[in-house]
Amino acid sequence: MYSNDGFRELERHECLRLLAKVPVGRIVHTRQALPAVLPVNFSLDHDGAVLLRTSAASELVRAIDGSVVAFEADEVDALTHSGWSVVVTGSATVVTDPAEHERLTRTGPSSWVPSPQEVFVRVEPELVTGRELVGGRSLYGVDLTGAT
Repeated sequence: MYSNDGFRELERHECLRLLAKVPVGRIVHTRQALPAVLPVNFSLDHDGAVLLRTSAASELVRAIDGSVVAFEADEVDALTHSGWSVVVTGSATVVTDPAEHERLTRTGPSSWVPSPQEVFVRVEPELVTGRELVGGRSLYGVDLTGAT
């Protein structure tokens, strides 16, 4: 169902399916009482949790461990004015269980900038929302939606 602004609200399962298709998203957290946004590579765990892999000494780990964060990923086609955006909001925690860490070493995301001591950060999918825009106006001004 499309809202009056031309976007369609996505169901949770659609959001998770779309997230699984892209390798990069943005983690949104608080830094010195202000919003901070950082692009990160990620993967999804079997329960829909967002998984990040980063240096144990990173500023990001200190900033988000134990905090509520948002994670956003999207895919946009500027030519057809179509795409989607998904936001996962939830608590971020460093994975400390050795068995879980070992499992994620095999199945979780790879770090794009490996470091000697890496940790996994798990963002629980407490709230998952998304919107899709399908076929706005093309580059040549042709209405692709069929609307008049």
